[in-house]
Amino acid sequence: MITTTAEPAPTTSTRPGSAPPRTGLAGLVQRHPLLSFFLLANLLSWTAWTPLVLSADGLGVWGFHFPRVLGSTQLTGVLPGAYLGPITSALIVTAVADGRAGLRRWAARLWRWRVRWTWYAVALLAVPAAFVVAGTVFSGGQVVAPSLTVLALYVPGLLLQMVTTGLAEEPGWRDFALPRLQARFGPLRATMLLGPLWALWHMPLFLTADWGGWPGVRWTEPLVFTAFCVSFNVVVSWFFNRTGQSLPLTMLLHVGVNNFASVVWFDMFPTLDPARTLQAQAVVAAIAAVVLLVATRGRLGYPAARRDELT
Repeated sequence: MITTTAEPAPTTSTRPGSAPPRTGLAGLVQRHPLLSFFLLANLLSWTAWTPLVLSADGLGVWGFHFPRVLGSTQLTGVLPGAYLGPITSALIVTAVADGRAGLRRWAARLWRWRVRWTWYAVALLAVPAAFVVAGTVFSGGQVVAPSLTVLALYVPGLLLQMVTTGLAEEPGWRDFALPRLQARFGPLRATMLLGPLWALWHMPLFLTADWGGWPGVRWTEPLVFTAFCVSFNVVVSWFFNRTGQSLPLTMLLHVGVNNFASVVWFDMFPTLDPARTLQAQAVVAAIAAVVLLVATRGRLGYPAARRDELT
């Protein structure tokens, strides 16, 4: 078992074990690690996604199609850019700004599995339960029992999502950015800042076929998606703090959304189109966010005395 507080980390590069002060570009990254991370994450991912956006699976400027695996371009077109974004940026900026000591702290959260079993239950069950309720309401009660094939694919899909979406994103957004933002701005403002930035990183994907496809995508869909990211980020921040900053558990909560949406949702709620699906997810995330904000008075599980994390 572990407690619900994270290990302390130095606040500046002048503390023992941190990287020495640098000049030039490295010095700029060292002085502004958060800004460097967000700019680099978007630059790397968006550059890698440009061929997909311009291909026949996107804007159609280029005539070639990306290979489809399991019916989508997620693995061949989206995943390379995802891996080049948050996790790679967090690795680079941490190495430059904080040196080996910072890398050890960053990596330690990646292996923080020893958390009370109740949090595993929350991560595995809360998302499906919330989505079933939301789907039932938005479909007017038109619910179909998932097939045996879908049920058989659920756990393998969850494991796949852990090493794709979860591993690509969470070491950056939550392991790197959230602790620094919370130390600087407090939990509420940090969460409100991170949510829109998280949503912004996804925006080029709305120009691809698997995310709606230009020009077929409605202008409201990126806005609804942003609302979902802001709301769900509140839930994820609370969960991250309450599990002692366990990244594997946070990844499991995050990919539970992706996995249920891609494997189970349309089998259970065939009358809901993707736009209506996104609205249902945004509403249930907003309700959960409001409940947590009220219940925690905006602290979101962040210990009041903790102000010593990396900034």
